[in-house]
Amino acid sequence: MAENNITGYIDTLGQVLLARKEWLEHYELVRLKDNLRAFQSSFSSLFNIYLKKKLIDEDPYKQEAKITELEVPDSNPFQDAKRIEQLSLRLANYDNQLDFLVNFYQLGIDFLNLERIKRILGLVRYIEWGNLSSDSQSLMTAAIADLTNHAKQGVDHLTMSIISGGLSRLSKSTAEIMSILKNLNLYYRESYKLSVRQNITKDMSESEATLENIKKKIAQLMPGSPFYRELMEEIIKEDYSSRSVDIRDNVLNSLRVAIEKPKSAKPMVDYKKILLDGIQVIGGASNPLAEICFKLDENQEVMVSGKKGFLFVLRELIRQITRAEPEEVVFDIEYIDSTSGAKVKEKINFHQFREDLNKKIRILSSFVRGPAYQKISAMTEEQIIGHLERNIREVQALHKTLNALDDHFKTSVTAEDREKIKGIKPELSALKNTIVKANQLRYEYSAQKEQEDQMKRLGLAPGTIPVTAPISTSDKSPDSAGNPL
Repeated sequence: MAENNITGYIDTLGQVLLARKEWLEHYELVRLKDNLRAFQSSFSSLFNIYLKKKLIDEDPYKQEAKITELEVPDSNPFQDAKRIEQLSLRLANYDNQLDFLVNFYQLGIDFLNLERIKRILGLVRYIEWGNLSSDSQSLMTAAIADLTNHAKQGVDHLTMSIISGGLSRLSKSTAEIMSILKNLNLYYRESYKLSVRQNITKDMSESEATLENIKKKIAQLMPGSPFYRELMEEIIKEDYSSRSVDIRDNVLNSLRVAIEKPKSAKPMVDYKKILLDGIQVIGGASNPLAEICFKLDENQEVMVSGKKGFLFVLRELIRQITRAEPEEVVFDIEYIDSTSGAKVKEKINFHQFREDLNKKIRILSSFVRGPAYQKISAMTEEQIIGHLERNIREVQALHKTLNALDDHFKTSVTAEDREKIKGIKPELSALKNTIVKANQLRYEYSAQKEQEDQMKRLGLAPGTIPVTAPISTSDKSPDSAGNPL
């Protein structure tokens, strides 16, 4: 047996893990958040297309779901008779879980652990987007492949582009996320082993260091900590075998990050690009708004058809003969003011509202590489952020009004007509996600600007933080089964 020297190894391992933690916090977690955001956005687009094409049903309880911890949706087999029902429930749950992960989960080193990494991994691998095939061994992957093939039938060029682009981004994001989770997984494995060494095995002899003894000690000295048999076997090999020196060196080398002396200052942040990305994101609100318009018009027709008596038909005939403007339709809506919490009543002239909404959709559509985007690109940062903030506010106001209109249509018709009313909750959810993402970019711009200003006040040149990168990574990939990743 090689000389144990466990104390020296514990000290070295602690220093190497500390350096890796800093690298993970500053670089890998930033990448993880970006890729998860892209993943969630791409799935949300596909999910809304499945709903729009009526391939799945809207879950009436989706918006009421309360999530406190990530949970991978059910993937067990289901009966063909319950196929649509099960896919509807599972995909609604999946969309909620991804929304919770991206917008509410604490993606920080001190919060994450082996179990939470496994949960994130389970969500990312729930559907094999890089191998979407009806012949897949994964039940959900095969089901979604069939669903997607049906979604492509008879669609326009824009919808086909959204589907193809979404699938491509999901596949790419999956690969990136898996790589980052692998780096995080290695850190948490070795951190766990370090904790066991510090609390349990550092004073154990070779004969004492058995799986049974270590398990008992963990229960006594580390209550609440899980027991990972595989990791305990690694500790025994690394600390007590004849090859312990070589194995430890391999572990340390897999964890180390190289700190490169910057040959030049870190590339300056392109603040204008952050703002222009925000403009394009809020421009994406045009898609759910266009879908909402289609449903609003159908709902309005349902309400009008319920009131068609002789006098109504006569007035409509006179209006068509005289080519007069349509009779005003005014709705009384209610909503809760988010700042004061008070109930607000408002009158909406439906035809005027629809006309204004169409204009807004055209403007927002032009933000996505259209003429308006080109014009805004030539503006100053101050002018661009003004446009971004104003459009975010306007879309937020539309979201509030549309939500109230949705409630109005559902409660202002007869029970017989209520089934004909088309809800817009999925589109409102997509609209909310767009607002959140645009706001995130706005906040990112402000935070980066503030950081640069602070550095200038301290007399430091912006962007002189050294870049770190891993020397190598473990070849152990996260495990989606019950193993310790």
